Amino acid sequence: MRNLSVIYKVLAWAFRPISENFVFFVCMYALGYLCTQLQITLHLAGAKPYELSAPELFFDLYILCFLLMWIPEKVRRWVRWVVAIVLYAFAFVDMFCYVRFESTLTPTMLMLAQETDGRETSEFFRSYVGWDLLTTKVGWVVLMLVIHIVWSLLVCRLRKRVEVSKTVLSKCFAVLGVLTLVMFVWSAIEVWPNKASTIRLFSHNNIGEVEHDLTRRDAATLYLPVWRFAFSVYANHLAGKQLSQVLEHSEQIQVDSCSFRTPNIVLIIGESYNKYHSQLYGYDKPTSPRQLQRAQDSTLIAFTDVVACWNLTSFAFKHFLSLHAIGDKGDWCDAPLFPEVFRKAGYKVTFFTNQFMSKANEKVYDFSGGFFLNSPDLSTRMFDERNQRLFHYDEGLLTLRSALPLCTAKNPQPSTLTIYHLMGQHVDYVARFPKQRRKFTPADYDRPDLDQAQMTCLADYDNATAYNDSVVDAIVRRYEQQDAVVIYMPDHGEECFNPPYKFHGRLHSAKITLRLAREEFEIPFWIWCSPKNRELHPDIYESVKAARKRPFMTDNLPHLLLSLAGIHTKDYRPDYDLLSPQYNNQRPRMLKNQTDYNQLLKNGK
Repeated sequence: MRNLSVIYKVLAWAFRPISENFVFFVCMYALGYLCTQLQITLHLAGAKPYELSAPELFFDLYILCFLLMWIPEKVRRWVRWVVAIVLYAFAFVDMFCYVRFESTLTPTMLMLAQETDGRETSEFFRSYVGWDLLTTKVGWVVLMLVIHIVWSLLVCRLRKRVEVSKTVLSKCFAVLGVLTLVMFVWSAIEVWPNKASTIRLFSHNNIGEVEHDLTRRDAATLYLPVWRFAFSVYANHLAGKQLSQVLEHSEQIQVDSCSFRTPNIVLIIGESYNKYHSQLYGYDKPTSPRQLQRAQDSTLIAFTDVVACWNLTSFAFKHFLSLHAIGDKGDWCDAPLFPEVFRKAGYKVTFFTNQFMSKANEKVYDFSGGFFLNSPDLSTRMFDERNQRLFHYDEGLLTLRSALPLCTAKNPQPSTLTIYHLMGQHVDYVARFPKQRRKFTPADYDRPDLDQAQMTCLADYDNATAYNDSVVDAIVRRYEQQDAVVIYMPDHGEECFNPPYKFHGRLHSAKITLRLAREEFEIPFWIWCSPKNRELHPDIYESVKAARKRPFMTDNLPHLLLSLAGIHTKDYRPDYDLLSPQYNNQRPRMLKNQTDYNQLLKNGK
């Protein structure tokens, strides 16, 4: 009997974390499960709740209750309520965001909250917080809190009146202990891959690595509000570190002189443009007739050997805005950003973007790419003017008119740097062009290897490409009477059913092969010189023509721009300047900072 009693106690011990925190465990489990079932990814066909919600909740709460078990009972009851209130608060905020902004808690929401002043906070509460919230999914969180409080009070009263045989309890707890042990082991096995991914996610040194981690197939699922809050804090911390570094280097920018060699420089940044879907590079569909006509007129010079440094927008942006180049010591945030250099030189800098603008429901990818562009301090340093709204289609940016700069002692003839950032061919393709501008249909393609849905997707991509051609040409036309140079480049490429492949999108975490480099990193790149610019600066036009076949990677873009502007600064590198006689043709072009594109070409040949 004594041995049997010991066995009962040992087995019952596995149930102790739950038995000593029973109400807490049950209510927190119900709250967590409620959130996982009510908060399903919006606007995603066939979206379902996280399939491992039940075992992962059990695993997490058992670990938490196990830790609470070691705290003395008098203290534990208060600790439990503090933890419960925190978890209810996170759940309330997360569900509120889901209801009001159609998104669970994101790093951008936390960033915006930190930047909100008292007046804005007051306006926010008047606009979004009211009693009607209780009739939404937020009401379930409030109801769960009420049930928790009432149940806790009832248990406190009943505990003093109800007595149960210790023998009966020990046997019951022994059985429950066995079940608990089985449940815990099973849950641990089921959820360990996600836990390992979560540990990996929270172990990176910068926000870029975090974003890249989330492109993996085994990316972590942050299934609870508390995990999403923790991630938001973590992401903002990493972004803040890089922002501090950028601001530090911003203070050290020194411009020795500026000749304003090209008074008007325009940089058009496209999105997800596959080079081999452009007529400039031999595509057999009329996707870029306007660019092709300018190339045939010899005013537009298409470059033949240009690659993006990354196939992720945020990474590409950081590297081609920074004077730091891949292979240099440090990171992109360890050098000045070229828009601020231009401002210090005397140029008026305008940034019209149709993507990077802080939104409450912004994904981590846009947060990673835009946190520094949307920093009020850094944005003010880089840009004289930028838009305050986004447009459904890129032609909306054409409605924006930039005010002419005033003459200054530094710049007696006002000079401008204007950056257009388009949505281009960003997925989903059918949303990137107006329906009335549809040019291609599946019937236009002889691709028996593709099904109807794939050919529709291909046609939509080409329609988006043709629409992009019209928007880009409209921008160029604005400068036909000016002394101007226009540069076009997308942030990266995009796979879209180029034979013999039946795939579209990007393989972010795949090994970079020559095929993948061709589809996702090779990009269209061209420079257009206005008639007036060719007349006044024939040397620029000749240097552009001479450089059209040089190998180039977009992380060196700032040095080309500084050369066009005639800006002299210690940070300028002629060996990085595509138009300079000193340009280094042999420089390794490290895609994603890991694979040399030049070596891929050599091995491929």
